[in-house]
Amino acid sequence: MTTIKKISSIDKKLILRLLQENFKKHAKWYVYASMSMLIIASMTSASAWIMRDVIYQIIHGNDFKMIVTVAITVIAIFLIKGLATFFQSFFLSKAGNSIVAEQQRKIYARLMQQGISFYQNTASSDLLVRVTHNANAARDIIDTIFTTFVRDLLSIVGLLGVMLIQNMTLSIIAFTTTPLAFFSIRQILKRVHSLMEKELTSMSEIIKVMQETTIGIRVIKAFALEYIMQQRMEQAINDVEQRANGIATLEAATSPVMETLAGIAIAIVIIFSGYMSSYQPGIEAQLMAFITALLLAYEPLKRLVNIRVKIESGIIGVRMMFEILDHPITMKESKEATNLPQGKGDIIFKNVNFSYIKNHPVLENINITFPSGKITALVGPSGSGKSTIINLIMRLYDPIEGSIEINGQDIRQTSFKSLRKTMSYVGQDTFLFEGSVSYNISLGKPNATEQEIIQAAKAANAHDFIINFTKDYNTNVGDNGANLSGGQRQRIAIARAMLRNSQILILDEATSALDSESESSIREALNRLIKNRTTIVIAHRFSTISTANKIIVMKEGRIVEEGTQQQLLNHQNGLYKRLYNLQFKNTESLY
Repeated sequence: MTTIKKISSIDKKLILRLLQENFKKHAKWYVYASMSMLIIASMTSASAWIMRDVIYQIIHGNDFKMIVTVAITVIAIFLIKGLATFFQSFFLSKAGNSIVAEQQRKIYARLMQQGISFYQNTASSDLLVRVTHNANAARDIIDTIFTTFVRDLLSIVGLLGVMLIQNMTLSIIAFTTTPLAFFSIRQILKRVHSLMEKELTSMSEIIKVMQETTIGIRVIKAFALEYIMQQRMEQAINDVEQRANGIATLEAATSPVMETLAGIAIAIVIIFSGYMSSYQPGIEAQLMAFITALLLAYEPLKRLVNIRVKIESGIIGVRMMFEILDHPITMKESKEATNLPQGKGDIIFKNVNFSYIKNHPVLENINITFPSGKITALVGPSGSGKSTIINLIMRLYDPIEGSIEINGQDIRQTSFKSLRKTMSYVGQDTFLFEGSVSYNISLGKPNATEQEIIQAAKAANAHDFIINFTKDYNTNVGDNGANLSGGQRQRIAIARAMLRNSQILILDEATSALDSESESSIREALNRLIKNRTTIVIAHRFSTISTANKIIVMKEGRIVEEGTQQQLLNHQNGLYKRLYNLQFKNTESLY
């Protein structure tokens, strides 16, 4: 999270940047809002000014027509002010809602540019807060600055003008307490900033617990973890409540300060007004206009004094938003990137070294050729580097040393879109998006026809169970496919890959978590999918890679063996033979 600071020069630069990036783009709405605010300020001043005529006509007036004219003028003033207030709110809402939408688009677009390592090091709950709360904080700060420095400042200037014209001496007396108000608010600000940041942290924890609950509900139920999860949520909610109460208390503390100081100012004015009226008969109407202007100036003046509190409440959110927008992108596309050249889909690793953490190598001097149209399997103990090789092929990371070529071109010189278009991925933990079965399959080819989607489903052995759903292909799969079984989710993922029809196929433990019946059906579908593609398979079940054209055995980031299954089994002291015998021995002991 962000370091706690006051509104420093850095924060001022953030506010200036926020205004520069958003104000010009929505200038039309802000100009219209400014015109409305000018009318509001004018009518506020006019309502104070006319009180002089109202009191004079009531006390001294003998012309009934003039009294009616004054009354109609009062109605007109408040009608115009009401209409201007409506248009002010309308125009500010148009600009504000557009700013929120644009900031959320920009944040999400930036997140889409980030590499896998960014997501591994950032809590999803923190990102949710930044996309939702922080975009709204940006709008709130702009609205606060705009309304305070345009509408409220204009109102204060207009009302001050009325007061000075009516009585300059009373005007000076009335504003003697203003410096005290600014000093008192400054003291309150010292606590608001700290509490606001802690509240955002607690809000992230609520979202985090909720995410873990929805994703891990089966584990929670299976291990009777309801009480533990409730305790975690209770703690997070209590933290938010306490900090929200603290912020509310501090913000509310400005009211008694302002009310007391305003009361003192008005009391002094009343005393002096009484004194003046005793030796200046007929001054009552003038004094009434002055006091009305003073009372009307109180609210905009209070908002002007409180502007720091409002900005402090939102500046953390704005800073967090810009942290995302300014976060460096580690996986960048080369400026000279081109489309992948035509070819058969050969993949070649040349002297590749890689580490996730500096000085902790994960892959060392890897030289592999994945021949086009063939099946290459990667096997080895957990942590041997198999998944890392897949990540490098998909260019989720770049090697520290060496190069990876597809169709003779270094993938670092290939555009992301062109590279990923040549690949299909089916993993063990199949992810399905909220939406229909048809929608999830069509993600393999967004412009696919209905017939193409059905053909892909048939090839994946998914069509039969899909048409048994109440809404067949329009059935909603639920959150991450919650309405489907594991085998059904996997077959939809295979259908998606079928529809993509790419040169390169990556299968990462695609059948490891399935029962025998589901695995048999999915193997049949995979055999269709594999045909004539460069296929890379990661599998712990050696029975699933018996037909692989080449098996690469890895250990501690190095290639220790390579060959067909039969060749590897002929190595009496080889790692593959040892793992193979161990697996089938354990399988037999179960029966």
